[in-house]
Amino acid sequence: MGLKEKILKTLKDSKLVSTEDIDKALELQKETGGSLGEVLVKLGLVDEKSLLLILSKDLGLPPIELSRFKIADNLAKIVSSQYARKYKVIPVGKIGNTLTMAMSDPLNVLALDDLKTLTGLEINPVLASSQDIEDAILRFYQESAKEEIENILDDGVASQLEVIQDEKKPGQEQAVVLKDIKEGPVVKITNFILKNAINEKASDVLIEPMEKRMRVRYRIDGVLREREAPPASMQPLIASRIKVVSNLDIAEHRLPQDGRFRMRIGNRDVDFRVSVVPTVFGEKVALRILDKTQAVLDLSGLGFEEDTVEHIQQVSLRPHGMIISCGPTGCGKTTTLYSIIKYIDSPEKNLITVEDPIEYELRGINQVQVRTEVGLTFASSLRSILRQDPDIVMVGEIRDYETVDIAIKAALTGHLVLSTIHTTTACGSVTRLINMGVEPFLVTSSLMGVIAQRLVRKLCDGCKEETEIPDYLMGILGLDKATKVYKAKGCKRCSNSGYKGRIALCEFLEITEEIKDMILKRASESEIKEEARKKGMRTLREEGVIKLKKGVTSLEEVLRVTAQD
Repeated sequence: MGLKEKILKTLKDSKLVSTEDIDKALELQKETGGSLGEVLVKLGLVDEKSLLLILSKDLGLPPIELSRFKIADNLAKIVSSQYARKYKVIPVGKIGNTLTMAMSDPLNVLALDDLKTLTGLEINPVLASSQDIEDAILRFYQESAKEEIENILDDGVASQLEVIQDEKKPGQEQAVVLKDIKEGPVVKITNFILKNAINEKASDVLIEPMEKRMRVRYRIDGVLREREAPPASMQPLIASRIKVVSNLDIAEHRLPQDGRFRMRIGNRDVDFRVSVVPTVFGEKVALRILDKTQAVLDLSGLGFEEDTVEHIQQVSLRPHGMIISCGPTGCGKTTTLYSIIKYIDSPEKNLITVEDPIEYELRGINQVQVRTEVGLTFASSLRSILRQDPDIVMVGEIRDYETVDIAIKAALTGHLVLSTIHTTTACGSVTRLINMGVEPFLVTSSLMGVIAQRLVRKLCDGCKEETEIPDYLMGILGLDKATKVYKAKGCKRCSNSGYKGRIALCEFLEITEEIKDMILKRASESEIKEEARKKGMRTLREEGVIKLKKGVTSLEEVLRVTAQD
């Protein structure tokens, strides 16, 4: 029996994960890459500490906790940050010709061979969690942004990112500007800003012209954080550089423009969605980062409660009807629909999506990009798609009556339709459809379920501390004094924010016969909600309280993203 097979057997024998869970993780590993352990942890099937103990036992390697380990500065220079991030390793000690290397995946023979060749030393691996290694890399490799920007301006730092999408050929009037932005430090500074955003796991980057300075902000775990910025004089050149790689018109400064591009960092490709808007002081650039390696397109890995996941899965397996995901921008609606698609997809089904934009390219699935400038709208795409004999159709967003009318008719004629809508609650989506002009009998005949969701920040496991909740809130939230709750504190691991990562809260409304009768009678949102709660629906606030009791998030986060029931 090989070592990998032995570890898989140990995982099964330990009863930490089932055979089905391992099969699911292996399938996801084929798509996203990374080690099996990382995938299992990402899906929430096993915690890192338990996995580390199993690996340590089977591999005979000692585990270490890097957050309590003092690493000499000279050791961090033996392996470059590029290779440390690529292989998730960090050197922790050197004796003679042997380098002790903390690794999250010591079964990666390619990494061991490369590191031996790069360093000219024998590698002695020890075990550390993937999260510990990422935190150590940030601590020991991240030169201060101010110093690095100064180095770039002195032309002393090489670019580490590569644009892998063809650039638009410039016209004669653009030649001088392109020369400025392709030569000199502009490319390197732009890459530096983007590379740091990826390393900090930001979801968005804002590059903003102010009156006397330039501002750079990253959205990390849903909250904007300001970072060191280059001189204000470089802002127009950085904006032009981003326009070039996004195939936008760099000569146009009066109108908004949208585009996208892809860059390679280390051994992975990262997509960027770009929006450029003219402001009074110049052009503001907003970039949405779509990193496939960070996406978990699996319902059980989104953070929904088990019974909610089971209900959604049951409804999604029905042959026809409509499922809607709702919530504000950036709450994970599309990710949830992608996860449903991954769950129900099979070679026997014809599945087509219409999106604006396509956030992630899904293997084996036909995806259509909306192009309103040439008349390819959601409605016109949907009409054509229905002539392609699809079994399942995903419509990126219901924006108008024409789109919802076609979507509902598709659901009534034997298709499973998935879509999103901008409402705040699941029950509110029903009344929104009726307000858009859809007859109640069409809603009851087609709609099977509505998913409302929000994202809350997860407390950092390295520094969260127990706290007390005021007495007047205990009764409101259904807590008692015996319940342990935690608050954010802040440490190096979480950049002193007290939070690391996000998890979804889900409110799932299943359209039962009783609720259908209420919709036909044009019942109000509050009446539908009251009936749904009698049938077992939990509100977003109640979902948040469950996460609070589990020590996953804080009271402040629950109150921030949910409304009073």
